Amino acid sequence: MAGKSISLGSRIKLANGQSMPQIHLGVYLTSGNETVDAVKWALEAGYRAIDSAQMYRNEREVGSSILAYISSPSNTSSLKREDIHFTSKLASNTSYDAARKSIKQSVKQSGLGYIDLFLLHSPYGGKTKRMECWKAVEDAIEDGEVKTGGISNFGVKHMQELLASKPRIHPAVNQIEVHPFNTRTEITSFCQEHDIVVEAYAPLVRAMRMKHPTITSLSKKYSCTPAQLMIRWSLQHGFVPLPKSVTKSRIIANGDVGGFEIDGADMKSMDGLDEYLVTDWDPVDCD
Repeated sequence: MAGKSISLGSRIKLANGQSMPQIHLGVYLTSGNETVDAVKWALEAGYRAIDSAQMYRNEREVGSSILAYISSPSNTSSLKREDIHFTSKLASNTSYDAARKSIKQSVKQSGLGYIDLFLLHSPYGGKTKRMECWKAVEDAIEDGEVKTGGISNFGVKHMQELLASKPRIHPAVNQIEVHPFNTRTEITSFCQEHDIVVEAYAPLVRAMRMKHPTITSLSKKYSCTPAQLMIRWSLQHGFVPLPKSVTKSRIIANGDVGGFEIDGADMKSMDGLDEYLVTDWDPVDCD
């Protein structure tokens, strides 16, 4: 469980011995200058991790914004490239060769020299293609293009299948939709038992439950915003939330969650809000 003192500088240990920041800015459904500005504001606010994907079509904007920040007067902490964690994801599981080429293209698009965390974006494509694409991630890690490999939207059966194949490299992360209205306990428990860090996308439920009575009353109790409450819930479960915003004030507020701690009873009541609410896609049960 996260301690009260968690901040944008807090890091979480990964199975491969590396670590990564515990809060990342999400840039899904952002483009052009909107992406560039969101990344810049996040870095200025103290975020040290940005979550992109090939499917988002904004790897180039994220990379250029990171590099611009590093060389700007705003970089008062003298951060270098290695201090900022960049994630991207494979758009589709088609073949080993296509995945290998695609990873190289993502590195090139971002302009960052390497990718800190690269994920298979979904389990779609079937077992054979998933296995081939995971081998491409392993080889990209061995070739220095990627530091850490992981998966996204994988259900328990997909993770069991991958682990049973005795991969050379253990997936360090599974990025799934998880929030108080979709707790996915079976998947998160499996991940935690197998040393796979859970990254929580859509941790703010895409603003669909901000006015839920439990959320509003607990936000008042802890003198925080509904978004801060849900991010804090995620952190206290040991997840890595990826709050997305393109508004400067919200980006700053979403990272400011160290001033309070949700007590055990309130965590339980938030866990009890589960209604299997899916805000986007849900590949976790695919073949």
